[in-house]
Amino acid sequence: MTGLLTLTIATPSARIVDRSEVQALRAEDDSGSFGILPRHADFLTVLVPSVLRWKLPAGDMRYCAVDSGVLTVRGGREVAVACRQALLGDDLEALHAQVLAMRSERIESDRERKVDQTRLHARAVRAMMQLMRGTAPDFAAAPKGSDDGIPAK
Repeated sequence: MTGLLTLTIATPSARIVDRSEVQALRAEDDSGSFGILPRHADFLTVLVPSVLRWKLPAGDMRYCAVDSGVLTVRGGREVAVACRQALLGDDLEALHAQVLAMRSERIESDRERKVDQTRLHARAVRAMMQLMRGTAPDFAAAPKGSDDGIPAK
């Protein structure tokens, strides 16, 4: 291992970590946990809600909970993470609890979205069935009391 990595973590509203030099980084995507060392091949992956871990040159560890995001490695040393939410912390257990809460929120949001999508689909099917049966309301009909649908002046 030669040199150091340069780490940047950004959300839409702020840079959480701005070009910090690190020895190594661990992250997690759909395939599992993985590590990044200096001279890593160029890389792009989608992160799941998880805790990023990195080691500083002095040997200290740092942690950041992320609510999914995109991680890129460029030029063997530049690591950038773009995510919706990020929370720095020293307490790994507290950050794991945050990640579990983020995952629960994501699951609930997905569930609500699926219910809304199913309701919309059912309404569309009912409307199409009414059209096919000829029982759908006539939206283009002229208002009552008007010959051509244009109100008199």
